[in-house]
Amino acid sequence: MNSLTEENYLKALYHLVNENDEVSVNDLSRQLNIKMPSVNSMIKKFAEKNWVKYESYKPIKLTESGKKEASLIVRKHRLTEMFLVEKMGFGWENVHEIAEQLEHIHSDIFFDKMDEILNYPKVDPHGEPIPDKDGNVIQPDLKKLSKCKENETVELASVTTSSEEFLNFLNKRNLSLGTEIKVLQKEDFDQSIKVFYNGQEENFSKTVCDRLLVK
Repeated sequence: MNSLTEENYLKALYHLVNENDEVSVNDLSRQLNIKMPSVNSMIKKFAEKNWVKYESYKPIKLTESGKKEASLIVRKHRLTEMFLVEKMGFGWENVHEIAEQLEHIHSDIFFDKMDEILNYPKVDPHGEPIPDKDGNVIQPDLKKLSKCKENETVELASVTTSSEEFLNFLNKRNLSLGTEIKVLQKEDFDQSIKVFYNGQEENFSKTVCDRLLVK
């Protein structure tokens, strides 16, 4: 049975590996806000468990075993978020912190039942793919709204951050998953984008558009 600390390390590695093929001890230290000596010690422990391949001064690489362990933690987190939204009526902006706590429950049948009650969803409330019970993940083919061209019409499928501040920003602008968006204009100077959706026009900064994934 993995400890809460080990699971937090594994999940951080999972997200960092998805963003970049190579992850350094320094990257992990910043992500977790934990000092380097402690991170080094944990990574050496992970190497002994065959969860990572690690050599001093070289990037950390998750092994297949490590990817599975990490994916199963992410599965619990995302299933919990979906359950809180679909069955308990929480807003998508309120579920991350609760899921952070419940993801450490060590009961496969608990989360398998949750999956069954939800009718086996493929994504969480933020559009992130939910790993299956074997840790397999199907990554959808999505792109950032910032990469779209003028007059292109797309559908909002996912967000790259589930922070309460960002999701409330979208709530205030009546923007949710499944919304059809038309790109009206892109500014060369700052890469901001004017869009049309739900009968309204909005101007979004590049920072916002980079966090909106569309198909």
